Amino acid sequence: MNPLEQILLYGQSIWLDSISRDLINSGELQRLVTEDKLRGVTSNPTIFEQAINRGNSYDDALRALLKADGQQTDKALFEALAVADIRKATDVLRPVYDATQGADGYVSLEVSPHLAHDTDGTIAEAKRLWDAVQRPNLMIKIPATPAGIPAISQSIAARININVTLMFSLRHYEDVARAYIRGLGGIEEVSPNKKDAWPVSVASFFVSRVDGIVDPLLEKNGSPAALALRGKIAIANAKLAYQRFREIFHGETFVDLRRKGVQVQRPLWGSTGTKNPAYSDVLYIEQLIGPDTVNTVPPKTLDAFRDHGRVHETLTENIEQAEADIAQLPEFGIDLEAITEKLQDDGVDAFAASYDKLLAAIKTKREEIHANQAA
Repeated sequence: MNPLEQILLYGQSIWLDSISRDLINSGELQRLVTEDKLRGVTSNPTIFEQAINRGNSYDDALRALLKADGQQTDKALFEALAVADIRKATDVLRPVYDATQGADGYVSLEVSPHLAHDTDGTIAEAKRLWDAVQRPNLMIKIPATPAGIPAISQSIAARININVTLMFSLRHYEDVARAYIRGLGGIEEVSPNKKDAWPVSVASFFVSRVDGIVDPLLEKNGSPAALALRGKIAIANAKLAYQRFREIFHGETFVDLRRKGVQVQRPLWGSTGTKNPAYSDVLYIEQLIGPDTVNTVPPKTLDAFRDHGRVHETLTENIEQAEADIAQLPEFGIDLEAITEKLQDDGVDAFAASYDKLLAAIKTKREEIHANQAA
């Protein structure tokens, strides 16, 4: 059995961390859904920036948009392109959504990263994008920043599906889980027989970036005990977050909501491409397999796992060792809490830079279109 199919037997869904018009129009997305049992798609400003900057697959659509209204802002043009792609992708995945009764089959679209510190702006944009796409298997991505947390609760209360992004620490995770539950508490009682009565959410916990910061610090220390922890802290951090997920969503806190038919907020492992060539190219898939989870995988890592991935439940293995590994870090002068806060701040800044680069690319393309029309 294809490892990408086999992983479903362990309760984990694989989503693709990529989207482009070519992926959809070529039939490749449909092939991944049919042959590899792909269960979802995520996007972010970096992914869209790369898709629109690569080649000319969006040029005809831009010409049509500018012909209809030449005064549209660059942001409006981007959103029109993104909404069209997201609609097509959600339509490809709609049979998955229907077959799983709303458990899977989602496509994610992110609010502007420039709103990461603006609660009201995030709430307004989440609703606007939700209304624009008009698909039940859409998820709106909101970052787990201090300003994003109340926006998550209010968007859930408005019955908008939310993919919470840029989580790096246990504190981030616990804040997000509480935000989801608070949001559910703001929803009026609904019929348990109505499939789409309750919103669905995933909590995107970023993995490999933690090793990207911690490993060099361990190498700088240089002791055998420090060097032995290389490549282990990101996975240990994720395993402890999964333990907290089980305590919250399979404990007393969530019992009443589960009886009403509300889905748990599944942890979603993000940033799972291996960046260190010394490590296995499927490390952050193989070591994070377990029930009620999602792994969102870049295309290159997806291909690698299909080729040589090994599948068994690993998320519940060696928890005491994971705790011990994390507990050792202060001995080497490493403050994981400070690192994860900086990673979140840097992630917001990186997405904002990609968003600005994306809008600059659209501006360049519109200028080229106008120049060609004038000629």
